[in-house]
Amino acid sequence: MTTFDEKLVSVLGKKSADALEAGLGLTTVGELLRHYPRRYDERGKLTEIAGLELGEHVTVQARVKSARQRRMKSRSGELLEAVITDGTSDLHLVFFGRGSRKVERELLPGREAMFAGKVGMFNGKLQLAHPDYQVLDGTDEAGADSSGAGFAGAFIPVYPAAQGIQSWNVSNCVEQVLAVWDGVTEDPLPESLRAARGLIPLEKALRDIHRPDGWAAITVAQQRLKWDEAMAVQLALAQRRRSATARPAPACPPRPGLVRDAFEARLPFELTTGQREVGEQIAHDLSGEHPMNRLLQGEVGSGKTIVALRAMLQVVDAGRQAAMLAPTEVLAAQHARSLRELLGDLGQAGELGGAEHATRVTLLTGSMGAAARKRALLEIVSGEAGIVVGTHALIQDKVEFADLGLVVVDEQHRFGVEQRAALSGRAGGSTPHVLVMTATPIPRTVAMTVYGDLEVSALRELPQGRSPISTSVVPVASKPGWLDRAWQRIHEEVRKGHQVYVVCPRIGDGDSEDDGAEPPKEDPAKGDAVDRRPPLAVVDVANRLAEGPLRGLRIDILHGRMPADDKDAVMRTFAANEVQVLVATTVVEVGVNVPNATVMVIMDADRFGVSQLHQLRGRVGRGSAPGLCLLVTEMPDGTSTMERLRAVESTLDGFELAQLDLELRREGDILGAAQSGRRSGLKMLSLLRDEDVIAEARVVAQEVVEADPELAAHPGLAGLVAGLLDDERAEYLEKA
Repeated sequence: MTTFDEKLVSVLGKKSADALEAGLGLTTVGELLRHYPRRYDERGKLTEIAGLELGEHVTVQARVKSARQRRMKSRSGELLEAVITDGTSDLHLVFFGRGSRKVERELLPGREAMFAGKVGMFNGKLQLAHPDYQVLDGTDEAGADSSGAGFAGAFIPVYPAAQGIQSWNVSNCVEQVLAVWDGVTEDPLPESLRAARGLIPLEKALRDIHRPDGWAAITVAQQRLKWDEAMAVQLALAQRRRSATARPAPACPPRPGLVRDAFEARLPFELTTGQREVGEQIAHDLSGEHPMNRLLQGEVGSGKTIVALRAMLQVVDAGRQAAMLAPTEVLAAQHARSLRELLGDLGQAGELGGAEHATRVTLLTGSMGAAARKRALLEIVSGEAGIVVGTHALIQDKVEFADLGLVVVDEQHRFGVEQRAALSGRAGGSTPHVLVMTATPIPRTVAMTVYGDLEVSALRELPQGRSPISTSVVPVASKPGWLDRAWQRIHEEVRKGHQVYVVCPRIGDGDSEDDGAEPPKEDPAKGDAVDRRPPLAVVDVANRLAEGPLRGLRIDILHGRMPADDKDAVMRTFAANEVQVLVATTVVEVGVNVPNATVMVIMDADRFGVSQLHQLRGRVGRGSAPGLCLLVTEMPDGTSTMERLRAVESTLDGFELAQLDLELRREGDILGAAQSGRRSGLKMLSLLRDEDVIAEARVVAQEVVEADPELAAHPGLAGLVAGLLDDERAEYLEKA
């Protein structure tokens, strides 16, 4: 009897099973059957080539346009150059070595085939170097049928593949498994739920998803399988919400006449309507005896810091401490400095000139000197520090809080769940309230899944006084003169007394690693492209600019590997306008506030994600002068990478860009700890297109968990949750 749990090696043999495990991490029958086709090609209907992404491993169905053999210039030997087409766009192929003669005999002009490989670029044209291929029509040179077992019908399932195991290999394995699989013994979704939603049984859905007889069968199967995943996620989140509300939290109701009231009376500006409304929500949450778990999202510059500070002061007034986590030391130091400036004498407890009822802001980072660190630790453990700002150093075992009431996490997307969880456990017998902040707006479907256990608040209006920012793509490949004009523009801005950021993807001090920049998940752009140079580096670019187009300007560098004192000194000199051009990594991505900076030049902009570009752009236009953001790229027009940059150029709406970012990132693993690179936990459910399924499943899951918290009466649903969440993801949800 072949079941879901059967090992693939006993069904497919060692060679195929090893390939599936090595390339795709699949080891059981169930895992293979849950490895769904990413799309279906119809025989004779060609794949759209224009939509291919540089650096992506692709499988395309195309027609051979030409194939010719030629001698290699640089070394002895031959290569075959072929061109395939979808009828509108072309894709170039290159095959090296003696085997290219056989390829030439098989890839005859007019013949259709499936091609698989990593998209690179050579001489400005998209290319697959030595791709695997499977001819779809006719026979190979030996006279054998070359269509492959998985290509027998009108529909050709195209599976997520990897180096060493192509889509057609996966298809053949699925064919063998389906032939011997005994089906599902018990459907995990209750019959009542299936009947109410018109969902087909799981066994039929799995057979139809792999071997459909029409588009209608595919649609019906997909709908059923989406519900499996949506229910698994929403059940896990509903259990998590229930668990969170069962734990006690330190109640911190507002206390009139103390630091928060004094601070608000001194504010030199009016709070926005959004800041007031969100502030009231947070104040109510903090007053309760169950932990607040709230996500505050808002555009760059929407005033989240003021909202967070008011919350922290409410906790301080209640006699407890607040901790603020920042992803980098530069940002932690900046937060501590700006909080002290905002508070003035209200943040100088124990100092000469400190106000009555004042508190103290203490900074703790990993690279502090021994004496400063010891002093900070004493202020934290004694309770003298009402507000503690720091990086991951705050969650080390040696750090003890007197009475931690609130944790504020800045820029959630840069922090691992384990790090936040470690800090959350430092409030004695209770759980501190948690406020998570992000300047990357989050689509509603993501809020219902990734942040499904959090209440979500949004700041959509910008405070008065923010200046407009214009964005332009600088396409160096087609318009090299535009880069010269960009450097001229910088001279013009500096002559007006303004300052400039130049951001690069890499440090360039002999270390090949970047400095915390997130490689854009939607465009790795660093594959086997023949002429793809390494990303530009801070050290190299700074030297080049100082000796060339920006000669005479005061230039300095900033990156995460510099000692903390050096980083702080650079930021101070930049803030004081003693440095005119700061060449940096993405260490300036979040939180850095220099109102006099008006230009942001992002070198190799194609190597950054949409949300990072939007964040970096938000560093300028923070004062009275308008901001300018220049996205410098060598990418050619017509690529989807360039389309992404054009989208950032066309709008300042972070919520619109967040939706685009979600689409381009292909959603990844919404339950993976810190985007660990493991394969996605969601294979069918789309955060982009399935909002209705997610919303319905959320309601159903909440009802089920309220009636049956441990899912004891629903073993099928419990199995769904366990099946979606491996040990790592289960631990992620437990900690988060």
